[in-house]
Amino acid sequence: MTKLKLTDKISKLYAPSARRVDLVDVPAFNFIMIDGQLEEGENLATSASIQNALNALNGISFTLKFISKLDRKNPIDYNTMPLEGLWHPPEGSDFKDRSGWKWTLMMMQPEHITAEVFQNAVSSLRKKRSGISALKLARFETFREGLAIQIMHVSSLELVPMSIERMKDFARTKGYRLHGLFHEIYLSDPRLTKPEKQRTILRYPIAK
Repeated sequence: MTKLKLTDKISKLYAPSARRVDLVDVPAFNFIMIDGQLEEGENLATSASIQNALNALNGISFTLKFISKLDRKNPIDYNTMPLEGLWHPPEGSDFKDRSGWKWTLMMMQPEHITAEVFQNAVSSLRKKRSGISALKLARFETFREGLAIQIMHVSSLELVPMSIERMKDFARTKGYRLHGLFHEIYLSDPRLTKPEKQRTILRYPIAK
C-alpha cells in the first residue's frame, strides 16, 4: 500500500513562522467545502452550524480515506488535512465580533481523490449517518488562492486582530494591499485546546 507524504511545497504552506509574516504563492488544491453564516453571539467553538459542518467534513474526509485504502488496484493511505475557514469580513470590520459573517469551511483532499469518488463517499455516509444535515451542502471544488501572506497565530482566536494588524503592516511596507477572503487554518481544536496554546495559521491574499 502506498503511503502519501506531504510535499515540501504543502509543508511550507501549513507550517509558517510565528515570528514573522511570510509571503507565499498558494497553488490550486481540491477541497470539500460547505458554506454558512455565523449566528449572532456565537463563535467558532459554540456555533451549531459550524459544528454540523465540521461533522460533515470530518465524516466525508475519513470516508474518502477509507475508500482510498481499500482500493483494489491502487490502495493509498494518507493523513487527512486540518479544518480551514474562509471568512467574508464586512467592510470596516475589526475582527473582534464575527456575528453574521459568512464562512466557507473546507478540508483539502489529495490529488487522486476525484469528484466522482467524493459523490460516492457522500452517498455512503448519508446511509450510515443521515442525521448530519450539512452533508447535502458539501461540494467538491478546486480552489487557488495565489499570492498571499501568512503567519502562525499562537493564542486564542480572540487575539487574532493583533496578528491581522501585523499582516496589514507587512503588506503596506511591501507595496501590497489585502485582497480577497480572510483564511484561517485550524491546527488546534478551539473546543478542546486551552486558548493560550491554540495554533491557527492566518492567511490573506494580497494584490499590488
